Amino acid sequence: MALIFGLPLTAIFSLTQAAVPAEKSAQWPAAAKAHVDFAKDIQPIFEASCVQCHARGKNKGGFSLETREDFLDGGENGVPVVLGESAKSSVVELITSLDPETVMPKKGKKLTPAQVAVFRAWIDQGMAWPKEINFFKHEPANLRSRELATLAVPASFENPVDGFVDAVFKKKQAVWPKLVDDRTYARRVWLDTVGLLPPSVELAAFVDDKSADKRARLVERLLGENQNYAEHWLTFWNDLLRNDYKGTGYIDGGRKAITPWLYKALARNVPYDQFVAQLINPGAEAEGFANGILWRGAVNASMVPPMQAAQGVAQVFLGVNLKCASCHDSFINEYTLKDSYGLASIYSDGPLEIAECDKPTGHIGKVKFLYEELGLIDTKADPATRKRQLADVITGRKNGRLPRTIVNRLWQRFMGYGLVEPVDEMDKPAWSPELMDWLAEDLVANGFDLKRTMARILTSRAYQLPTVNVAETEENYVFRGPAVRRLSAEQFSDAIMTLSGSSYPKADAKLNRDVALQRTPGEKLPLQPKWIWTAPNAQVKTKPLAVVFKRVLNLTTLPTEAFVTIAADNRYNITINGKSVANASSRTSTAADSYDVLASMKVGENTITVTATNLAADGTSPVPPAAMGPDGKPLPFDPAAPQLDFPAEADNPAGLILYARIRAGGEVLDFVSDASWNALPGNIVELGDVELAPWRLGRSFLELAAAKPENLPVARASLMAADPLMASLGRPNREQVMTVRQGTATTLQALELTNGATLARLLKKGADKLAADTPADTAALVSSLYRNALSRPPTAAEQAAAVAVVGSPVKSEGVQDLLWALTMLPEFQLIN
Repeated sequence: MALIFGLPLTAIFSLTQAAVPAEKSAQWPAAAKAHVDFAKDIQPIFEASCVQCHARGKNKGGFSLETREDFLDGGENGVPVVLGESAKSSVVELITSLDPETVMPKKGKKLTPAQVAVFRAWIDQGMAWPKEINFFKHEPANLRSRELATLAVPASFENPVDGFVDAVFKKKQAVWPKLVDDRTYARRVWLDTVGLLPPSVELAAFVDDKSADKRARLVERLLGENQNYAEHWLTFWNDLLRNDYKGTGYIDGGRKAITPWLYKALARNVPYDQFVAQLINPGAEAEGFANGILWRGAVNASMVPPMQAAQGVAQVFLGVNLKCASCHDSFINEYTLKDSYGLASIYSDGPLEIAECDKPTGHIGKVKFLYEELGLIDTKADPATRKRQLADVITGRKNGRLPRTIVNRLWQRFMGYGLVEPVDEMDKPAWSPELMDWLAEDLVANGFDLKRTMARILTSRAYQLPTVNVAETEENYVFRGPAVRRLSAEQFSDAIMTLSGSSYPKADAKLNRDVALQRTPGEKLPLQPKWIWTAPNAQVKTKPLAVVFKRVLNLTTLPTEAFVTIAADNRYNITINGKSVANASSRTSTAADSYDVLASMKVGENTITVTATNLAADGTSPVPPAAMGPDGKPLPFDPAAPQLDFPAEADNPAGLILYARIRAGGEVLDFVSDASWNALPGNIVELGDVELAPWRLGRSFLELAAAKPENLPVARASLMAADPLMASLGRPNREQVMTVRQGTATTLQALELTNGATLARLLKKGADKLAADTPADTAALVSSLYRNALSRPPTAAEQAAAVAVVGSPVKSEGVQDLLWALTMLPEFQLIN
């Protein structure tokens, strides 16, 4: 590079750029006269106003102030200072500008005249900057793993949790309050473990139990109620994983539920590291979370599916909110666009161009994990390999953030306030780092068993303390006991149903709970189905095509049972003897479903036809718009008719797998998808068995194929789509990750609870049932309702007043009034 007077030409040019006209500088605040101390005077200005864009790994406009040398190098607008001459320094012009287009900082706190004066003095005095001070990117808190054996555990308490809390109490010179009574504890732990009010009979037995370990045994028993546990924690994970039963994307197939996989994982207490790995590198059952929502129309670049995957994985499993950094370098934390696009690129089938504030930059995201010190992703690997590597890194032993994030969520769930708050800012230190470390490493050391960690917290003295009022955010939080919490929308709804012994209509969640709970394990299947298609390696990529698969089954007698279990990428329609019996029409219907087809079977020849369609990568069907018959209805699909042609980039995986369990008396007439079927157009190719990637349905498919339909009662709101009552009480629409629901009451909630049609309907239905079941004994009904609703008997005054309201014999209108009164009590609505 050419030099003039020992300086690069670019530096000479930039120095001329830095000069400022005297008439402008005369309008600036005068430089301060006092000596400027960098740490005392300048560092706070940088922290408040500058580092959001120009430090901690960010260099907006090519300008960084991480070190003095970086500052003096300048950026795209040239060198910002003339040493010793603030009046000629362009940086002062920028921080004093009244033009919103040029003023700096654009997002941070604007400098006051006094600060500008100090800043000018700092430049005039030579910009002294101690070498030990820099604005490099911090290593986030809660990132590194530690060995459990190296952690110092207080020995004065049976439960280590209490030893760490005791250290906090001593530091604050606080004393341990008296623990809550048995009734309060039981109600609290029942709601926290299984989401239900304690049945009065079981509560009475618990209170009468004199055993010293009864609280620990209660926790163990409740956590062992796999169905109640799964149906309670389904709500928690549905919020986090954006899983629901209706809403955006479920009509046009741009979104896929993961309910069967999630329910089964909870019911079987799948170790948390495996749970996470199956969501990060999913098969067909769990892919809905990472796939996100295919938003319709023109959308912001930060909503494309790979970016949704990055946002979801980072927020749910690492406690990092990347939404701001998905549009531009974040102003609320140290994450950058490059960080977000690096993680998103792991889920992209091709290069991802970085868009800043939705404007393409021409730069391509580099595949990388957020914390490369924990593990690297092969930038040249295919997407399937990258996702597997990401799962390995996130669940790997070096990553201390994964266990710390989940134990923080559990602590917040049970205590009302996290060890780190907000829970999605896990880069911050915990109020007890020692407790955070111990809980996390205890989880890891015990096989990522979440129920065991829950039991640790729920049996601690800290959890058994009286509740205290805690704001949703507290500047100087000090743990004093669990926070008072409200019943969730689902808990409130379930409590009303429990009071009347009612159940919900048919579940909106589509799954076989018997299979998940392994209540009635199916028989061992005699056959092994194959994934089939009409092209080799179709599981990797093949052209969009609709294929008709056909076979004939001869029956000498009517079957006693006939079930078909099927999955296809992308959609299917089953006809038996010319009658459509089942279909899945969405773009993301690869998960397995089971259908009872007994009514369609007949003695003699039965023709089973499955039309499976591999849609183009963008969801377009290869089948032209159906021709219309004389009656105005679409004509049947003709596989011999020409199908739409697509370019090679439309190719994507295709396949069909099926198990038909047909029984006639003791005779087994099962058949499966394999090469024995006929196909049009083309010839059948067996691609692989149930474990074949990318679907990896495996054991789940076979369990469903071996099972009969479940008929369990629907007693939980978690299995239902949101109604107006639940929506008003805070149940989210789940189009975005929701890690913590709003805790403060709203006007909408007040209106719904006082005059809502949904609540009125629920209470009337319950009251009608209660009045019909106990028409004569008013006193017993009143006592039962108090015990079940509030976990205590009524006082004499309450009993007398309630009996008068209910009437004798029992009147439904009176029961409704009493239910309204009970359910509006803070004693009912709060978890104390």
